[in-house]
Amino acid sequence: MSENRLFNFSAGPAVLPLPVLEEAQRDLLALPGVGMSVMEISHRSKTFEDILARAEADMRELAGIPATYKVLFLQGGASTQFAAVPMNLLAPGGTADYILTGDWGKKAYKEAKKFGAVKVAGTTESTTFARVPRQDELQLTPGAAYVHMTSNETIHGNQFFYVPDVGDAPLVCDMSSDVFSRPIDVTKYGVIYAGAQKNLGPSGVTVVIIREDLLARSTDALPSMLNYKIQSENGSMYNTPPAFGIYILGLVLKWLKGAGGLSAIEVINERKAATLYAELDRSGFWKPHAQKDCRSRMNVTFRLGTEDLEKAFAKEATAAGFDGLKGHRAVGGIRASIYNAFPEAGVSALVEFMREFEKRHG
Repeated sequence: MSENRLFNFSAGPAVLPLPVLEEAQRDLLALPGVGMSVMEISHRSKTFEDILARAEADMRELAGIPATYKVLFLQGGASTQFAAVPMNLLAPGGTADYILTGDWGKKAYKEAKKFGAVKVAGTTESTTFARVPRQDELQLTPGAAYVHMTSNETIHGNQFFYVPDVGDAPLVCDMSSDVFSRPIDVTKYGVIYAGAQKNLGPSGVTVVIIREDLLARSTDALPSMLNYKIQSENGSMYNTPPAFGIYILGLVLKWLKGAGGLSAIEVINERKAATLYAELDRSGFWKPHAQKDCRSRMNVTFRLGTEDLEKAFAKEATAAGFDGLKGHRAVGGIRASIYNAFPEAGVSALVEFMREFEKRHG
Protein backbone atom coordinates (compact mmCIF):
# COMPACT_ATOMS: atom_id res chain seq x y z
CA MET A 1 0.00 0.00 0.00
CA SER A 2 1.18 3.54 -0.75
CA GLU A 3 0.91 4.58 2.90
CA ASN A 4 3.67 2.10 3.75
CA ARG A 5 6.14 3.46 1.20
CA LEU A 6 9.40 4.91 2.46
CA PHE A 7 10.76 8.25 1.36
CA ASN A 8 13.21 7.07 -1.30
CA PHE A 9 16.23 9.39 -1.57
CA SER A 10 18.20 6.92 -3.71
CA ALA A 11 20.33 8.35 -6.50
CA GLY A 12 19.12 5.66 -8.88
CA PRO A 13 17.26 3.55 -9.61
CA ALA A 14 15.13 6.22 -8.09
CA VAL A 15 11.62 7.02 -6.97
CA LEU A 16 8.89 6.74 -9.61
CA PRO A 17 5.60 8.70 -9.61
CA LEU A 18 2.99 6.89 -7.56
CA PRO A 19 0.30 7.23 -10.28
CA VAL A 20 2.69 5.53 -12.72
CA LEU A 21 3.27 2.61 -10.37
CA GLU A 22 -0.46 2.30 -9.73
CA GLU A 23 -1.34 2.28 -13.43
CA ALA A 24 1.39 -0.25 -14.18
CA GLN A 25 0.19 -2.43 -11.31
CA ARG A 26 -3.39 -2.26 -12.51
CA ASP A 27 -2.51 -3.26 -16.08
CA LEU A 28 0.42 -5.58 -15.40
CA LEU A 29 -1.43 -8.83 -16.05
CA ALA A 30 -3.16 -7.60 -19.18
CA LEU A 31 -3.17 -4.29 -21.04
CA PRO A 32 -6.73 -3.07 -21.61
CA GLY A 33 -8.13 -4.60 -24.77
CA VAL A 34 -5.00 -6.69 -25.37
CA GLY A 35 -5.31 -9.65 -23.01
CA MET A 36 -1.59 -9.90 -22.38
CA SER A 37 0.96 -8.17 -20.21
CA VAL A 38 3.14 -5.48 -21.79
CA MET A 39 6.04 -7.80 -20.90
CA GLU A 40 4.56 -10.52 -23.11
CA ILE A 41 3.49 -8.73 -26.27
CA SER A 42 5.66 -8.75 -29.38
CA HIS A 43 7.75 -5.65 -29.93
CA ARG A 44 6.60 -5.89 -33.56
CA SER A 45 2.93 -5.74 -32.58
CA LYS A 46 0.82 -2.67 -33.26
CA THR A 47 0.23 -2.37 -29.51
CA PHE A 48 3.91 -1.90 -28.80
CA GLU A 49 4.46 0.25 -31.88
CA ASP A 50 1.79 2.57 -30.48
CA ILE A 51 3.46 2.59 -27.03
CA LEU A 52 6.82 3.48 -28.62
CA ALA A 53 5.34 6.13 -30.89
CA ARG A 54 3.41 7.76 -28.02
CA ALA A 55 6.52 7.86 -25.84
CA GLU A 56 8.51 9.59 -28.57
CA ALA A 57 5.69 12.01 -29.37
CA ASP A 58 5.27 12.99 -25.71
CA MET A 59 9.03 13.38 -25.32
CA ARG A 60 9.17 15.65 -28.35
CA GLU A 61 6.24 17.69 -27.08
CA LEU A 62 7.59 18.11 -23.55
CA ALA A 63 11.10 19.16 -24.61
CA GLY A 64 10.25 20.85 -27.89
CA ILE A 65 12.51 18.46 -29.81
CA PRO A 66 12.74 19.61 -33.45
CA ALA A 67 12.08 17.27 -36.37
CA THR A 68 15.77 17.60 -37.26
CA TYR A 69 16.64 15.45 -34.22
CA LYS A 70 16.19 11.71 -33.86
CA VAL A 71 15.03 10.12 -30.59
CA LEU A 72 16.47 6.70 -29.82
CA PHE A 73 15.49 4.29 -27.03
CA LEU A 74 18.54 2.12 -26.40
CA GLN A 75 20.01 -0.26 -23.85
CA GLY A 76 23.24 -0.39 -21.87
CA GLY A 77 22.86 2.71 -19.72
CA ALA A 78 24.73 5.97 -20.00
CA SER A 79 27.97 4.07 -19.41
CA THR A 80 27.59 2.43 -22.83
CA GLN A 81 27.20 5.90 -24.32
CA PHE A 82 30.60 6.81 -22.89
CA ALA A 83 31.97 4.53 -25.62
CA ALA A 84 29.25 4.99 -28.25
CA VAL A 85 29.75 8.77 -28.45
CA PRO A 86 33.42 8.68 -29.50
CA MET A 87 32.88 5.58 -31.63
CA ASN A 88 30.26 7.43 -33.67
CA LEU A 89 31.46 11.03 -33.55
CA LEU A 90 35.27 11.00 -33.24
CA ALA A 91 36.88 10.35 -36.61
CA PRO A 92 40.57 9.39 -36.96
CA GLY A 93 42.74 12.50 -36.65
CA GLY A 94 40.08 14.41 -34.76
CA THR A 95 40.07 15.62 -31.15
CA ALA A 96 37.22 15.67 -28.65
CA ASP A 97 37.04 18.02 -25.66
CA TYR A 98 35.74 16.95 -22.24
CA ILE A 99 34.56 19.21 -19.44
CA LEU A 100 35.04 17.37 -16.15
CA THR A 101 32.84 18.17 -13.17
CA GLY A 102 32.86 14.86 -11.32
CA ASP A 103 33.33 11.11 -11.44
CA TRP A 104 30.86 10.48 -14.28
CA GLY A 105 32.55 12.98 -16.57
CA LYS A 106 35.91 11.44 -15.68
CA LYS A 107 34.59 8.00 -16.59
CA ALA A 108 33.29 9.28 -19.93
CA TYR A 109 36.69 10.88 -20.62
CA LYS A 110 38.57 7.70 -19.69
CA GLU A 111 36.40 5.62 -22.00
CA ALA A 112 36.75 8.07 -24.90
CA LYS A 113 40.56 7.89 -24.69
CA LYS A 114 40.31 4.30 -25.95
CA PHE A 115 38.97 5.52 -29.30
CA GLY A 116 40.95 8.61 -30.20
CA ALA A 117 42.47 11.91 -29.12
CA VAL A 118 40.65 13.60 -26.26
CA LYS A 119 41.53 16.67 -24.22
CA VAL A 120 40.34 18.09 -20.91
CA ALA A 121 38.88 21.46 -21.81
CA GLY A 122 37.98 22.34 -18.24
CA THR A 123 37.94 20.71 -14.83
CA THR A 124 37.16 21.64 -11.24
CA GLU A 125 38.82 18.65 -9.65
CA SER A 126 41.07 20.98 -7.62
CA THR A 127 37.93 22.11 -5.75
CA THR A 128 36.85 18.48 -5.19
CA PHE A 129 34.25 19.23 -7.84
CA ALA A 130 32.46 21.74 -5.63
CA ARG A 131 31.50 23.76 -8.70
CA VAL A 132 31.39 23.67 -12.50
CA PRO A 133 33.87 25.62 -14.66
CA ARG A 134 33.01 29.14 -15.77
CA GLN A 135 32.79 29.86 -19.48
CA ASP A 136 36.04 31.85 -19.34
CA GLU A 137 37.84 28.85 -17.81
CA LEU A 138 37.16 26.56 -20.77
CA GLN A 139 40.06 25.94 -23.13
CA LEU A 140 38.39 24.58 -26.22
CA THR A 141 40.14 22.92 -29.16
CA PRO A 142 39.55 24.72 -32.48
CA GLY A 143 37.67 22.38 -34.80
CA ALA A 144 36.94 19.84 -32.06
CA ALA A 145 34.89 16.83 -33.17
CA TYR A 146 32.60 17.51 -30.20
CA VAL A 147 32.61 18.85 -26.65
CA HIS A 148 31.29 16.59 -23.88
CA MET A 149 29.77 17.73 -20.60
CA THR A 150 27.77 16.27 -17.71
CA SER A 151 24.90 18.60 -16.85
CA ASN A 152 24.48 17.30 -13.28
CA GLU A 153 26.95 15.24 -11.27
CA THR A 154 25.14 12.97 -8.83
CA ILE A 155 28.15 12.10 -6.68
CA HIS A 156 29.42 15.60 -5.90
CA GLY A 157 26.10 17.38 -6.25
CA ASN A 158 26.96 20.11 -8.74
CA GLN A 159 24.89 21.23 -11.72
CA PHE A 160 25.29 23.48 -14.75
CA PHE A 161 22.94 26.45 -14.83
CA TYR A 162 24.27 27.70 -18.15
CA VAL A 163 24.94 25.99 -21.46
CA PRO A 164 28.61 26.34 -22.43
CA ASP A 165 29.31 28.17 -25.67
CA VAL A 166 31.46 25.74 -27.66
CA GLY A 167 31.32 27.44 -31.04
CA ASP A 168 30.63 25.23 -34.03
CA ALA A 169 31.50 21.97 -32.26
CA PRO A 170 28.53 19.73 -31.40
CA LEU A 171 27.87 19.83 -27.65
CA VAL A 172 27.30 16.32 -26.26
CA CYS A 173 25.61 16.22 -22.86
CA ASP A 174 25.12 13.42 -20.38
CA MET A 175 21.82 14.48 -18.80
CA SER A 176 21.17 11.23 -16.97
CA SER A 177 20.44 12.82 -13.61
CA ASP A 178 18.59 16.03 -14.52
CA VAL A 179 16.94 15.34 -17.86
CA PHE A 180 13.38 16.70 -18.02
CA SER A 181 13.75 18.31 -14.59
CA ARG A 182 13.60 21.73 -16.30
CA PRO A 183 13.06 23.12 -19.80
CA ILE A 184 15.74 22.22 -22.36
CA ASP A 185 16.78 24.10 -25.49
CA VAL A 186 17.61 20.98 -27.49
CA THR A 187 18.97 23.04 -30.41
CA LYS A 188 22.01 23.99 -28.31
CA TYR A 189 23.15 20.36 -28.29
CA GLY A 190 24.33 17.91 -30.89
CA VAL A 191 23.62 14.90 -28.68
CA ILE A 192 21.79 14.47 -25.40
CA TYR A 193 21.85 11.11 -23.69
CA ALA A 194 20.38 9.91 -20.42
CA GLY A 195 19.87 6.72 -18.49
CA ALA A 196 16.19 6.63 -17.58
CA GLN A 197 16.45 5.47 -13.98
CA LYS A 198 16.48 8.86 -12.27
CA ASN A 199 13.84 11.10 -13.89
CA LEU A 200 12.37 9.15 -16.81
CA GLY A 201 11.63 5.59 -15.75
CA PRO A 202 13.24 2.33 -14.65
CA SER A 203 16.76 1.14 -15.31
CA GLY A 204 17.29 -0.57 -18.64
CA VAL A 205 16.32 2.26 -21.00
CA THR A 206 18.71 4.89 -22.32
CA VAL A 207 17.43 7.85 -24.31
CA VAL A 208 19.62 9.40 -27.02
CA ILE A 209 18.51 12.60 -28.75
CA ILE A 210 20.81 13.25 -31.71
CA ARG A 211 20.90 15.93 -34.39
CA GLU A 212 20.16 14.19 -37.66
CA ASP A 213 23.20 15.46 -39.58
CA LEU A 214 25.54 13.83 -37.05
CA LEU A 215 24.30 10.38 -38.06
CA ALA A 216 26.50 10.66 -41.16
CA ARG A 217 29.54 10.22 -38.89
CA SER A 218 28.50 6.67 -37.94
CA THR A 219 30.53 4.35 -40.15
CA ASP A 220 29.66 0.85 -41.31
CA ALA A 221 32.69 -0.45 -39.40
CA LEU A 222 30.94 0.12 -36.06
CA PRO A 223 29.16 -2.68 -34.21
CA SER A 224 25.52 -2.48 -35.25
CA MET A 225 24.22 -2.21 -31.69
CA LEU A 226 26.43 0.84 -31.05
CA ASN A 227 25.81 2.50 -34.41
CA TYR A 228 23.55 5.55 -34.08
CA LYS A 229 22.69 5.53 -37.80
CA ILE A 230 21.57 1.90 -37.76
CA GLN A 231 19.58 2.37 -34.56
CA SER A 232 17.89 5.42 -36.08
CA GLU A 233 17.11 3.69 -39.39
CA ASN A 234 15.49 0.85 -37.45
CA GLY A 235 13.41 3.07 -35.17
CA SER A 236 15.15 1.84 -32.01
CA MET A 237 14.12 -1.72 -32.91
CA TYR A 238 17.23 -3.16 -34.53
CA ASN A 239 16.83 -5.84 -31.87
CA THR A 240 14.20 -6.39 -29.18
CA PRO A 241 14.05 -3.10 -27.26
CA PRO A 242 13.57 -2.82 -23.48
CA ALA A 243 9.81 -2.95 -23.96
CA PHE A 244 8.65 -2.80 -20.35
CA GLY A 245 11.02 0.04 -19.56
CA ILE A 246 9.77 2.03 -22.55
CA TYR A 247 6.19 1.40 -21.41
CA ILE A 248 6.97 2.79 -17.93
CA LEU A 249 8.89 5.70 -19.46
CA GLY A 250 5.81 6.50 -21.51
CA LEU A 251 3.69 6.57 -18.36
CA VAL A 252 6.20 8.91 -16.69
CA LEU A 253 6.05 11.28 -19.67
CA LYS A 254 2.24 11.24 -19.49
CA TRP A 255 2.51 12.07 -15.77
CA LEU A 256 4.89 14.94 -16.54
CA LYS A 257 2.47 16.36 -19.08
CA GLY A 258 -0.35 16.12 -16.54
CA ALA A 259 1.81 17.97 -14.00
CA GLY A 260 2.11 20.93 -16.36
CA GLY A 261 5.26 20.08 -18.28
CA LEU A 262 8.90 20.95 -17.74
CA SER A 263 8.37 24.56 -16.65
CA ALA A 264 5.95 23.44 -13.94
CA ILE A 265 8.19 20.62 -12.70
CA GLU A 266 11.13 23.04 -12.57
CA VAL A 267 9.23 25.26 -10.14
CA ILE A 268 8.57 22.29 -7.88
CA ASN A 269 12.18 21.11 -8.10
CA GLU A 270 13.46 24.59 -7.26
CA ARG A 271 11.17 24.72 -4.24
CA LYS A 272 12.23 21.31 -2.94
CA ALA A 273 15.93 22.10 -3.30
CA ALA A 274 15.56 25.55 -1.73
CA THR A 275 13.83 24.06 1.32
CA LEU A 276 16.58 21.54 1.89
CA TYR A 277 19.49 23.92 1.24
CA ALA A 278 17.96 26.51 3.57
CA GLU A 279 18.13 23.97 6.38
CA LEU A 280 21.71 23.06 5.50
CA ASP A 281 22.68 26.74 5.65
CA ARG A 282 20.77 27.48 8.85
CA SER A 283 23.65 26.55 11.15
CA GLY A 284 27.21 25.32 10.97
CA PHE A 285 26.17 21.80 11.90
CA TRP A 286 25.70 20.77 8.27
CA LYS A 287 28.40 21.20 5.64
CA PRO A 288 27.05 21.41 2.06
CA HIS A 289 29.60 20.32 -0.54
CA ALA A 290 28.78 22.31 -3.67
CA GLN A 291 29.19 26.08 -3.95
CA LYS A 292 25.91 27.97 -3.84
CA ASP A 293 25.75 28.99 -7.49
CA CYS A 294 26.37 25.38 -8.64
CA ARG A 295 24.27 23.41 -6.18
CA SER A 296 22.35 20.58 -7.76
CA ARG A 297 18.58 20.60 -7.46
CA MET A 298 18.61 16.84 -7.97
CA ASN A 299 21.36 15.56 -5.63
CA VAL A 300 21.93 17.49 -2.42
CA THR A 301 25.31 16.44 -0.99
CA PHE A 302 26.63 17.38 2.43
CA ARG A 303 28.86 16.27 5.28
CA LEU A 304 28.71 16.38 9.06
CA GLY A 305 31.50 17.07 11.52
CA THR A 306 32.76 13.48 11.70
CA GLU A 307 32.29 10.21 9.86
CA ASP A 308 30.85 8.67 13.01
CA LEU A 309 28.20 11.38 13.04
CA GLU A 310 27.42 10.69 9.39
CA LYS A 311 27.03 6.99 10.11
CA ALA A 312 24.70 7.77 12.99
CA PHE A 313 22.66 10.10 10.79
CA ALA A 314 22.31 7.53 8.01
CA LYS A 315 21.38 4.78 10.48
CA GLU A 316 18.81 6.86 12.37
CA ALA A 317 17.36 8.22 9.11
CA THR A 318 16.85 4.72 7.78
CA ALA A 319 15.08 3.72 10.97
CA ALA A 320 12.84 6.77 10.62
CA GLY A 321 11.73 5.80 7.11
CA PHE A 322 14.22 7.73 4.96
CA ASP A 323 15.99 5.41 2.54
CA GLY A 324 19.08 5.97 0.40
CA LEU A 325 20.69 8.92 2.20
CA LYS A 326 24.17 7.47 2.48
CA GLY A 327 26.61 9.24 0.18
CA HIS A 328 28.28 7.55 -2.77
CA ARG A 329 30.93 5.05 -1.73
CA ALA A 330 33.60 7.11 -3.55
CA VAL A 331 33.16 10.24 -1.43
CA GLY A 332 31.11 9.32 1.65
CA GLY A 333 28.96 11.87 3.43
CA ILE A 334 25.22 12.23 2.93
CA ARG A 335 23.28 12.59 -0.31
CA ALA A 336 19.59 13.34 -0.71
CA SER A 337 18.41 12.75 -4.27
CA ILE A 338 15.17 14.60 -4.93
CA TYR A 339 14.29 13.90 -8.53
CA ASN A 340 11.05 14.88 -10.29
CA ALA A 341 8.92 12.20 -8.65
CA PHE A 342 10.22 12.78 -5.14
CA PRO A 343 7.36 14.32 -3.09
CA GLU A 344 7.66 17.69 -1.40
CA ALA A 345 6.30 16.12 1.76
CA GLY A 346 9.42 13.96 1.89
CA VAL A 347 11.69 17.01 1.86
CA SER A 348 9.69 18.63 4.65
CA ALA A 349 9.84 15.42 6.68
CA LEU A 350 13.61 15.17 6.20
CA VAL A 351 14.11 18.79 7.32
CA GLU A 352 12.12 18.07 10.47
CA PHE A 353 14.22 14.96 11.13
CA MET A 354 17.44 16.94 10.56
CA ARG A 355 16.41 19.53 13.15
CA GLU A 356 15.70 16.83 15.70
CA PHE A 357 19.00 15.12 14.92
CA GLU A 358 20.90 18.39 15.35
CA LYS A 359 19.27 18.95 18.74
CA ARG A 360 20.39 15.53 19.90
CA HIS A 361 23.89 15.61 18.46
CA GLY A 362 24.76 19.29 18.02
